[in-house]
Amino acid sequence: MFAGKSEELIRRARRALYAKKRVQVFKPAIDRRYDENMVVSHMGQKHEAVPVLDTCELESRLDPKTDVLVIEEVQFFDERIVDLAMALADKGVEVIVAGLDQDFRREPFGQMPALLCLADEVVKLRAICLKCGAPASHTYRMINGKPAHRDDPIILIGATEAYEARCRNCFELRGTKKRKPAT
Repeated sequence: MFAGKSEELIRRARRALYAKKRVQVFKPAIDRRYDENMVVSHMGQKHEAVPVLDTCELESRLDPKTDVLVIEEVQFFDERIVDLAMALADKGVEVIVAGLDQDFRREPFGQMPALLCLADEVVKLRAICLKCGAPASHTYRMINGKPAHRDDPIILIGATEAYEARCRNCFELRGTKKRKPAT
């Protein structure tokens, strides 16, 4: 979180539109943090999007003339999203997805491992650790100002009230043993 994924997604969608390509942008319907019908970055950039419940609905709303398919928060989609992305890419549709590769427990999140494996290009953006200022790759979840517990539910839609970017050294999670650095 807070690495600029949504901003990059919006930038790529706009770039495709400038190139006169037919672009469709989708997002999971459960993501209502800032706007129900927009992809919105934490910095306030916006782009219109179609909220969908799952891959089946996305596919049913996909225009066959689309040149570029853009999907926000792809980690929330079911396993069918991988096959759909591959089938469309094989037909020449440019497929651009953004999402978290790890959940708050630092485990692979949803369909991201498969999508990363099959992608033609992967851009991994890193945030800045809010505790020490180092590059951050981990999503730190807070509950009442304290680290979340490993057994807490995986999905909790939120922003700065529930999450911070953390580096490896500053990451904490209750219910796990702190790893010792290799010597």
